[in-house]
Amino acid sequence: MSEVTVVIPNYNGQKYLIPCLKALYKSATVELDVIVVDNGSEDGSVADAKEQFPQAKYRMLNKNYGFCRAVNEGIRAADTEYVLLLNNDTEVREGFVEWLLHTIKKNRKIFSVEAKMLQYGNHSLIDSAGTYYNAFGWAFARGKDASARKYTARCRTFAACAGAAIYRKEVFERIGYFDEKHFAYLEDIDIGYRAGIYGYINLYEPKAEVIHVGSAASGSRYNEFKTRYSARNNIYLIYKNMPAWQIVLNMPFLTAGFLAKALFFWKKGLGMVYVKSIRDGFALCGKSGKVAYERKNLKNYLRIQAELWINLVRRFL
Repeated sequence: MSEVTVVIPNYNGQKYLIPCLKALYKSATVELDVIVVDNGSEDGSVADAKEQFPQAKYRMLNKNYGFCRAVNEGIRAADTEYVLLLNNDTEVREGFVEWLLHTIKKNRKIFSVEAKMLQYGNHSLIDSAGTYYNAFGWAFARGKDASARKYTARCRTFAACAGAAIYRKEVFERIGYFDEKHFAYLEDIDIGYRAGIYGYINLYEPKAEVIHVGSAASGSRYNEFKTRYSARNNIYLIYKNMPAWQIVLNMPFLTAGFLAKALFFWKKGLGMVYVKSIRDGFALCGKSGKVAYERKNLKNYLRIQAELWINLVRRFL
């Protein structure tokens, strides 16, 4: 019996899906189930995958519903204790699945474990060595562009990058699934935040390595699509997960952080996109979804708040 189901969301991944599946099946020494969830692709990528990898399961959606809907479909369809989310623009290395399984089994309070992500264009550089969020309202990948020889110790993170991470499936039933209002971007910060509120932890496992293209679906590191959804979702994420007292406490930091981001995107020629998306984020708030504050979780909120402040420093190290 398989312990883990690998869920791969796909949208027009003709260039990436076959190499992704090939590396996955070649490297794994444990039994695993694989579910490819297709978001209405029109490039024939799934037809090619079915021909070469008929042992995988395929769930076909009629249009592009976004990352969150796709992975939720796969998670719900899985009948294993663990679910491993894997972007289609990745190629895993030997031991990837085994190390993630090994680490998540260490403690039932572990919700997720993120792999060490290396850059596709240069495997000697890190793409992400842990996913963090700070009081400025900034999400960031630790170790971005650093040597792959660094960040070799397992550690606690704020969340796990959903592009290459394993999750304990039963926890979704308690804290909720990926929020489909996000469509894409920051959904992994949101669910990591929620897990923290309920007392679960997220880890980084450096021995599980994966090569990651990054922004394969959206086109580039900085673009209108990514800027629009990241800015909008950040406002919603704060409203959803922070109780009123925490928003007030962080307001000076959040104001500074959003102003700095506005200036950054203005220099990139995306200033108006960013500002309009902030407005859209406020419009998204209040339409349900806010995590109910419970006094019994106060110590978890305080721990999260400490992380938000600590991560201000970590962002610049």
